Amino acid sequence: MSRIGKQPIPIPEGVKIAIQDNAVEVTGPKGKVREAIPANITVTLQEKQAIVKALNDEKKTNAAHGLMRVLIANAIVGVTTGYQKALSIVGTGYNARLKGKTLELAVGFILPLTLNIPDGLTVEVPTPIRIVVKGCNKQLVGEFAATIRRIKEPDHYKGKGIRYEAEKIILKAGKSFSTGG
Repeated sequence: MSRIGKQPIPIPEGVKIAIQDNAVEVTGPKGKVREAIPANITVTLQEKQAIVKALNDEKKTNAAHGLMRVLIANAIVGVTTGYQKALSIVGTGYNARLKGKTLELAVGFILPLTLNIPDGLTVEVPTPIRIVVKGCNKQLVGEFAATIRRIKEPDHYKGKGIRYEAEKIILKAGKSFSTGG
């Protein structure tokens, strides 16, 4: 039995959890998150707590047991406080603009690249070299931030590109030429 999965999930004030059609729907002030319940896993609600139980003791069921508990806990955090990822753009002439529901990136290609912002996410561009992705679904926020970063990953020689704000890039030394021998 999963040690993480056995722990009950406290439900704070203002959060509603509905279990229907093999899915858990968590609703709160920031939005709504829906997670599918895998086979051999049950979710019950008891006195301001959600309890996840495994129906058997197989290895895959144990893994799904812990995963389901963490997904529900992440959904509760997402609908109460939300998730965000910040990216910074490093490079001469590199910048980002927000145009309606699209993000336009000028990062060294001939034409600016445009990305459609998925439903359920908000993207802010406080400065032309900083992008903030916000939302209540942790997976969606991380996936969209990774998609933005993948467009122009940081170069390990000059440091140019799109990186997470807390990410440290270790620059490699360039070629060294000998003066003869």
